[in-house]
Amino acid sequence: MVSGGALMFSPEDNVATIMEDVKPGAEVLVRLGKEVSKIKTLESIPFGFKIAVSDIAKGANVVKYGESIGIASRDIKQGELVHIHNLEGARGRGDLAKGGSK
Repeated sequence: MVSGGALMFSPEDNVATIMEDVKPGAEVLVRLGKEVSKIKTLESIPFGFKIAVSDIAKGANVVKYGESIGIASRDIKQGELVHIHNLEGARGRGDLAKGGSK
């Protein structure tokens, strides 16, 4: 089953925003401008939440709007929900500043 889709806002993004509730195994059409690709969901993802459009390694930046919105707290597979259970905020974190340790 193909769902209504998800939107990416920048070619640098590694997540897209889901435009309707989707169930595991659904094929989601991901749109970036006129480009469209398909991703199979690995779990339920509610409307308005993020889906990984590519694998994201633990410690890598999660990118939306072409900007980092946080750091992956674990490996995230393409098609998984991206939310607080696998994403850490990075702004204002002195432990992540140059020379700081986590």
